[in-house]
Amino acid sequence: MPEPSASKLSKPHSPITRRDWIRLTSGAIAMTAMQVGSNVYGNHPLAHTCFASDESIPKKKVAAVVTIYRKNSHADVLVGKILEGWQQDGGPGPALELVSLYVDQFPEEDLSVKLSQKHGFRMCKTIREAITLGGNEVAVDGVLSIGEHGEYPWNEFGQHLYPRKRFFEEITDTFASCKRVVPVFNDKHPGPEWKDALWMYRRAKELQIPWMAGSSLPVSFRSPDANLKMGEKVEACVGIGYSGLDIYGIHTLEFLQCILERRAGAESGVRSVQAVPTSQIGRLLAEGIIDGNLMDQGLAVTNTDRAAVLQSPPADGAVFLIEYKDGLMAPVLMLPGLAQGIAVAVKPQGQASFATRVEERENPYYPHFAYLLKGIESMIHTGVPAYPVERNMLTAGTLDRLLVSLREGSRKITTPDLEIAYQPTEYSYAPHLTLEGLR
Repeated sequence: MPEPSASKLSKPHSPITRRDWIRLTSGAIAMTAMQVGSNVYGNHPLAHTCFASDESIPKKKVAAVVTIYRKNSHADVLVGKILEGWQQDGGPGPALELVSLYVDQFPEEDLSVKLSQKHGFRMCKTIREAITLGGNEVAVDGVLSIGEHGEYPWNEFGQHLYPRKRFFEEITDTFASCKRVVPVFNDKHPGPEWKDALWMYRRAKELQIPWMAGSSLPVSFRSPDANLKMGEKVEACVGIGYSGLDIYGIHTLEFLQCILERRAGAESGVRSVQAVPTSQIGRLLAEGIIDGNLMDQGLAVTNTDRAAVLQSPPADGAVFLIEYKDGLMAPVLMLPGLAQGIAVAVKPQGQASFATRVEERENPYYPHFAYLLKGIESMIHTGVPAYPVERNMLTAGTLDRLLVSLREGSRKITTPDLEIAYQPTEYSYAPHLTLEGLR
């Protein structure tokens, strides 16, 4: 099935105008006879709370569409918790039932076939079959689309081209032909290329699909446990990240954004971005673009050696410079091989600064994914996203343009297409969300 209005989409990495963005994100087009049972993208009160499930609540049926299913893959640590509980030990879990699974690639260490034999869910040859169970109607209450891990190409900007757009297109084509939509979760960021993310957003709005996306880190544990108060003014901030610029750049930006979106005036978007080599850290400190005290706080909570950062910064890293529309500058130091974690340091106006590191605990069985699944469960039961997908659109577009900037000699890129305004929700993070039976 061809893409709707494909000719109107921007070319890869080419900017669109603010008018284009407004057009793409304006009122949804309702399809004739389309069945929609939720207030899509609205500030529904249920979106601000944690859905409380117990054994008395009937489980909702879900389909999963994944790139691969091996141990410790994102499919394992998300879908596995539907099958075997929050801790994947046979204990309590979400009020969800996996009824079908589509797997795109089958490496030697695949787990999906054995799990299907154990749990009785249907292994499907197509995405449409996973959603319809071989019939002519949508036969599930929600879909998890997990395009992470597996053998897929990279582009010249360093983006790993997972088939998230292809998955979403086949999911939504099925909805359109069946004239019924159900909530969809997209693991990590839409795209990953910006043109694909925009297509996905437009498609979700067009069909009025309750849609969530994103990293597990915004809902993970923090050390120390700290957050910006809703509506607080921010004077300065610094982000710290590690590992690859694409794979962990998005985790770093999402953790930064889930904190900064709470600042006074809500979120109004990003005005410009620039990615510069880490060799420029000293200059950026001297010019005051990077706040030295905040950098030191961020490095301290991630146990990162400050001297090494200044004397031997990683050549494969970068400093992301993000200028928000409201004037806030957010420098993010991506320090592969040096930084020992992801952190954000913030100076609220008139208050003491703070820094917090997001935890990536491995036990019990990567619990931050359990907290992410809690938000997915809430959306599938209520039809309301736990937090706005516009956050993920903003981080996806920001990362895309930063990688282009770095590739093109640290060119500063103005981003009228990233003037994405949205109101954050008061959705919490671990351990402040209740997961029944999780220790």
